Amino acid sequence: MYSPASILCNSSMSTVTASEARKSFAAVIQPAQREPVIIERRGEAQAVVISAAEYNRLVEAAEEVDDIAAFDAAMAEEDPNIPWDQVKADLGW
Repeated sequence: MYSPASILCNSSMSTVTASEARKSFAAVIQPAQREPVIIERRGEAQAVVISAAEYNRLVEAAEEVDDIAAFDAAMAEEDPNIPWDQVKADLGW
């Protein structure tokens, strides 16, 4: 039905060490505008730097996945349906 993985994945990434990132943070920010940059310490990923645009895209994708899950859960409920006219009357419309 939906493929969140295809929304969230980005296959190309750069890697720098924490000491390299500390020495020249501007050199980390520049490539992060094009691709995620992994910051490693002792060979293990510790952080990822991404552009603000990519961050916003990921947040929107996560919210979309949450909305889809909430919709699917609501549709799976066994409660009786309330007619639209009754909903409008209850709201004073």
